[in-house]
Amino acid sequence: MYATERQQEILTRARSAGRVEVRSLAKLLDVTQETVRRDLTALERRGFLHRVHGGAIPIERLGFEPAVPEREAVMAAEKERIARAALDELPDGGAVIIDAGTTTALLAALLPVDLRLTVVTHALPIAVALANHPAVTVHMLGGTIRRSTLAAVGRWAERDVRDIYADVAFIGTNGLTVAQGLTTPDLAEAAVKRALIAAARRTVVLADHTKIGRTDFGHVAALAEVDTIITDVGVPADVAAELEAAGPRVFLA
Repeated sequence: MYATERQQEILTRARSAGRVEVRSLAKLLDVTQETVRRDLTALERRGFLHRVHGGAIPIERLGFEPAVPEREAVMAAEKERIARAALDELPDGGAVIIDAGTTTALLAALLPVDLRLTVVTHALPIAVALANHPAVTVHMLGGTIRRSTLAAVGRWAERDVRDIYADVAFIGTNGLTVAQGLTTPDLAEAAVKRALIAAARRTVVLADHTKIGRTDFGHVAALAEVDTIITDVGVPADVAAELEAAGPRVFLA
């Protein structure tokens, strides 16, 4: 097992159990405790875990989120496949909403240069990336910028969304389950995401498989409010079928 695969396994177990211990991980992964400690340190530096005596706790349990640069490096290949698959959901002209997130930002970067679109976003990286796009008109929502996601949130952002109605909303999420739907750690960002979903005819969620089965603090929307989920082949077939039974079409990129 390569270090990146081992660290992904550690992170998955930490998020599932709420914590991990060095000794048990060493036995499970058949490596030395020192190797596990190095893996935990690497994950902590990237903003995913918080080291504690004898193990680590996933950072979301502490109410924090990794910053954008750290999140961009995680599941990069899967996110690119998801973003490319999402191109098929674009309307021929018209208006789309692109939510804040690393996968949604990849979608923005992949927009064809000859496709005329109006794009509404509350994400600074997406607005900047599209500012010089020759065929895109960008509308940036106002609000208070969250440092961890570089997204505008608050009453100004929610008020601005009420003025528009788009063909498709491309939404990112931190967690996605049948029971709880879409969730995210921050209540203010959850409120803006809800407003974005309400402002579009269709909602397409872009989420890699590490988000499936995870629940965060802030509720965004039920799966019945989602038209399509684009994820990756890391999602087991039975889980994909369960998600589809709750309402949305599920596509594995």
